[in-house]
Amino acid sequence: MISASYSEGYDAMKDVLPIRELVFVNEQGMHRDDVTDALDDVAIHVVAYEGHQPVGAGRLIPSPQGYSIGKIAVIKEKRKKYYGDLIVRMLIQKGFDLGAKTIMVHAQHQAIPFYETIGFEAVGEVYERQAMKCRDMILKKDKIRKKCH
Repeated sequence: MISASYSEGYDAMKDVLPIRELVFVNEQGMHRDDVTDALDDVAIHVVAYEGHQPVGAGRLIPSPQGYSIGKIAVIKEKRKKYYGDLIVRMLIQKGFDLGAKTIMVHAQHQAIPFYETIGFEAVGEVYERQAMKCRDMILKKDKIRKKCH
């Protein structure tokens, strides 16, 4: 059975942290200290499950522009099964429900096509963040593509 749920602050971290470590530390080479930060305490997290196993996670945080999503991660064996799509759509829906006019993501370069399928549009130039190429992307409520990809 597939499910996903919201949680706030550090309450989510017992299921989120192992996913982040697998994806960001083991796969992408990120430093372990960079997988969590003070924003986790104010974030709304979404965790996706296959049965009782956590397989993906992401967070929604307040930002100067409204809200942004980030730390989107799905364990390697579960990719291409729409968990990422589910997580992102739940996060953006929550952001818009909270009054956001736009949702921002600092997208890793290889994830830009994924975000475009949801309706995000690239803004600005490519830059490096934690030794990875990234680009900011913005989603307006009227640009959400309803069909899952």
